[in-house]
Amino acid sequence: MAIQGETRESTRVGVREPKQYKVIMHNDDFTTMDFVVDILRDIFHKDEMEAERLMLLVHEVGKAVVGSYPYDIAVSKVQTAAARAKAEGFPFRMTLE
Repeated sequence: MAIQGETRESTRVGVREPKQYKVIMHNDDFTTMDFVVDILRDIFHKDEMEAERLMLLVHEVGKAVVGSYPYDIAVSKVQTAAARAKAEGFPFRMTLE
């Protein structure tokens, strides 16, 4: 039952997908291929075949996009990979675009 003079307020809920950032893995001459595959499997949740394909692409081309994520997730993955690389003594490098 409507009350006289009642105003209905219309609200729009606009849910937008967060902007995606590309995580780019760069090649170097010191980081082992096994380490790169492990990073791709453990942190980026790639299966064995996809991890090896990406590792070879990075090796041959010099860099490759290994995933697209919202900013916070992308930064977290890059930081986790960098920390593991530092602990292992590798100069492994990843960037966001």
